[in-house]
Amino acid sequence: MSVPTAGDHPGDADVQAAFASTLVDEWVRGGVAHAVICPGSRSTPLVVALAAHPGVAVHVRLDERSAGFIALGIGKATGHPALVVTTSGTAAVELHAAVVEADLAGVPLIACTADRPPELRDVGAPQAIDQDHLFGRSPRWFCDPAVATPASRASWRSLASRAVAEAMSSPGGPGPVHLNLPFREPLLGDPVAGGVSSGRPEGRPWHEVRSGPVHPPEGTVHSLVASGWLRPGRRGLIVAGAGCGDPTAVLALSASLGWPLLADPGSGLRRPGPTVVGAADGLLRSERFAHSHTPDAVLCLGERWASKVVNAFLSSAAGGGTQVTVVDPWGRWPDPDRSSTSLVRCDPSLFCVEATRCLEEMTPTGPETDGGTGWMIDWREAEARAQEEIGHALGTPEGPRGGEGQGPLSEPALARRLVAHLPTESTLVVSSSMPIRDVEAFAAPRELPPRVLSNRGANGIDGVVSTALGVALGSAGPTVALVGDLAFLHDVSALVHAPGFTAPLTVVVADNAGGGIFSFLDAASALDPDSFDTLFGTPQSPDVATVAASFGWPVDEVGADAGGPELEEAVDGSLTSGRLSVIRVRLPDRSENVAIHRRINAAITRSVDQGLDERRGPATG
Repeated sequence: MSVPTAGDHPGDADVQAAFASTLVDEWVRGGVAHAVICPGSRSTPLVVALAAHPGVAVHVRLDERSAGFIALGIGKATGHPALVVTTSGTAAVELHAAVVEADLAGVPLIACTADRPPELRDVGAPQAIDQDHLFGRSPRWFCDPAVATPASRASWRSLASRAVAEAMSSPGGPGPVHLNLPFREPLLGDPVAGGVSSGRPEGRPWHEVRSGPVHPPEGTVHSLVASGWLRPGRRGLIVAGAGCGDPTAVLALSASLGWPLLADPGSGLRRPGPTVVGAADGLLRSERFAHSHTPDAVLCLGERWASKVVNAFLSSAAGGGTQVTVVDPWGRWPDPDRSSTSLVRCDPSLFCVEATRCLEEMTPTGPETDGGTGWMIDWREAEARAQEEIGHALGTPEGPRGGEGQGPLSEPALARRLVAHLPTESTLVVSSSMPIRDVEAFAAPRELPPRVLSNRGANGIDGVVSTALGVALGSAGPTVALVGDLAFLHDVSALVHAPGFTAPLTVVVADNAGGGIFSFLDAASALDPDSFDTLFGTPQSPDVATVAASFGWPVDEVGADAGGPELEEAVDGSLTSGRLSVIRVRLPDRSENVAIHRRINAAITRSVDQGLDERRGPATG
C-alpha cells in the first residue's frame, strides 16, 4: 500500500491555500478581528492567509503560552474570539493553560493547532504528537478535519462559521474551540488556483446562529417574590461579582429590596450608593458584626469574591439555615461550598429586571428606595466606618481623615489608589494572588469606576501580563495591569515583541521581593524563616526593572516612601504616552505587609464594634 508523500500532488498546496483563505474570510464574516500567531512551518497555509486578509489584525509572538493568553485577553476585552495559531507538536501543548482559563472564565477563543497529515502520525515523524482532544474537556467544540481536498470544499465555510458560533454561543456559555488542522507538504500554494469557496452575499456568515440572554424559567421570579423570599425589609444580601449582569438592573433590585449589595470591583457595581458595600472583607472580620448580621437570604450574582472572609461568612450562614439562591446563565454549578438552596439558570440582568418589576407590582407601598430598615442602616454605617478607617490608615483622600493623601505606599494603598485614579474609560487587569485581594478589600467606591478584569477562572498567576497585552489590543481606552513581581517574572516572555509593536499598556509591578500571599498562611509561622523563604517566599535574583529594560520597555521607579502623588504622576505619564511601559513600585517587605493588613483590619474591627455599641445591639429587620 502506498501513502501520500510530499510533492505527490503539487495541486494539493493550492487547495490547502484555498482552504486556509476560505477559513479566514469566514472568520472575519463572523466577527473575528484579531489573530495571534507563533512562528512555525506546519501552520504556513493558515498564517499566510491571515496575513493577506485586511480584516484581521495579526500579532506575532515567539512564545505559544504567551500567545494563548494574549488571545484570551482580546476575548475578554471584546467579547469576540481571537484566533491563536501554532505549529504542530509541543508548540500546541503550550496553549493549554490559556484554554483552561478560557473554559472556566467563559471567554471565547479559537485555538488553531497545525498538525501533520494522518500518514505522519504515530510513526515517529518529527514534531508529531497526539493532538486529538489535546485540551481534554475544556473546548466547547473540537474538530480534526481531514487534509483539505476539492471534495471537501463545500464544508470549509461551515467549519469556520461553526467554530465562531461554538466559541460565542455554546449551550455551556462562551469558551474555547480547538481546531486541529492537518496540512501536507508542500505548504505554499495559490489560493485562487485552489478554488476559494464562495461565501454568502453581502458578507454574511455561513451560519447565522441566533442566541440571546436566557430568561428566567416561567414563574420562578414571581414565586420568589410571592413567597416572601425576595421582599423589602428582610435580612437579605446581594453578593455580586464579575459577570453579575447590568449594573443598573442590579442596583435597582438592591434599592427595591433594601438589601445590602456586596460589590466586588469586577462587578462594576462598586459605586457610591445607599446599598453598596465595598469593604465587606474588612467589616466582616468583626466577629460581633458577622455574628449579629447573619442574613436570612442571600442572592448570589456572578463570580465569587476572592476573599476568604466573605466566602467563609456566607458558607457559615448557609450552614446555619440561610437560604442561598445562585443565578448563573450557563448552567454551571457555581457552588463549591455545596450550600445553595436553589440555582436559577438565567441571565442575571433579566432576573434582576423581572424581580424589580414583580416587587413594584406586588408591594402596595412601592419599592424600598431609602434602605431605611435597621438591617440596611447597620450595613451602611459599618461600610462608612470601614472606608474611613481604610482611608485614614492608608493616607488616601477618600477617607475623611485622610489629609492630603501623602501616606506612604503599601500594597493596600497601591490597590486603592490605582482604582481611584484611573480614568473611567480605562481597564485595570489585576493579577491573582495578593493584587486581586487587595483591590477587592481596599478599593473605595467611586462614580464610573474603571473596568476591572482578572483571570479568576482557574485563579492562576500565569499569563497575566500577556492577558493584559491582549486586553490592551482589544480595548478602546488605556489598559493598566497590577501584578506582583513573581507574576511579572513568571510571564517574562510577554515582554518579547517585534520591532514597532506597541499597545496602550502600563504594567504596575508591586515588588515585595517574593510571593507575598504565602506570608499570610500557616506555613509562615510553622517553618523557620530560611526554609519558608526558600520554599514559599521564593525571592528571585533578576531585578524587575533590569529585566523590563532589557526587553526595551521604558521603566519608571516609584519608591514606597514616595507616596501616592508620585505613583499617580508616573501612571499619568505612561497613559499619556500610549505605549508599553513598566512602573516598578518598591514596597515594604512581606512581613511588614502582613503587619499593615493586620493594623488596618484591627482598626476596622474597633470602629465597627464601636458602632454596634452606639446602636445598642444587633440589627432588627
